[in-house]
Amino acid sequence: MEMEIFGYDFDGVITCGIKPREISDVIITGRCIDEKEYVSKVLRKLGIENEVFYNPMFLKDRGNHTYLSRVYSGIHKVETIDKLLKNGIKVTRFFDDDEVQIKIIKESCSFDIEIVHILSNLIEY
Repeated sequence: MEMEIFGYDFDGVITCGIKPREISDVIITGRCIDEKEYVSKVLRKLGIENEVFYNPMFLKDRGNHTYLSRVYSGIHKVETIDKLLKNGIKVTRFFDDDEVQIKIIKESCSFDIEIVHILSNLIEY
């Protein structure tokens, strides 16, 4: 029997005031592992204690605010969602604000996942 949860992006979702509904929900951020201290600080300030999955790349390798960095982040989210599924945890709904990453998640996940597109001012459309 698999557990069903929701997943949330950090920038443009959590930072815009959307909070996980349950402690079992997860945050899957495109932010790199060397940005963990900043993300943890923001989450503590918001009172959010959910598990966070960071992009395993370093910021210098991923880049910042480029199309390719957004692709790397989308791939990381798909890999994390699929890894959770292999461990009996199905992310049934994912909240994200980046159309590039949303497209990658929709096209590459091993199952049909509901995406909630959050409109934020962080992404230029």
